[in-house]
Amino acid sequence: MHMTRRSLVTSLAAGALLAHSRPLRAQGLSKIVVSKDPSCGCCTGWVDHLRQAGFSADVVETSEINRVKVRLGVPDDLASCLTAEIGGYVIEGHVPADAIKRLLAEKPAGKGLAVAGMPMGSPGMEMEGMVPETYEVVLFGPSSHKTFARYKGARLL
Repeated sequence: MHMTRRSLVTSLAAGALLAHSRPLRAQGLSKIVVSKDPSCGCCTGWVDHLRQAGFSADVVETSEINRVKVRLGVPDDLASCLTAEIGGYVIEGHVPADAIKRLLAEKPAGKGLAVAGMPMGSPGMEMEGMVPETYEVVLFGPSSHKTFARYKGARLL
């Protein structure tokens, strides 16, 4: 096939546009898919926290949240009220958005991050007049758990 000058210039321009647009998309945050019980109000607060931090979130309401946890390999001792998926990782519980951003940037070996239970003051669990608790964000895998970060309420320690 014979390439004309016009088709060469058009191809080069299209290639430059594609090359330029990829980094712009890569800078955006991944979409997070959140599975939660339909009656969970604190879960809605956590999703609002993520959206305020720049995440795009899809919410799947299910009365079978425990089946989601089992399917995704969430350890029983780290279970909470919501389970999410983003960038190939599992997010369990009220994990702060900054910890998720760090996870996606650093890409450590592991299945995901978890905040066990529902610590007072964690994102979605803020209540006026209540003292925020100190809690750990745990990086978990099939055979191990390790502290990824520590927070008091929404503040990184």
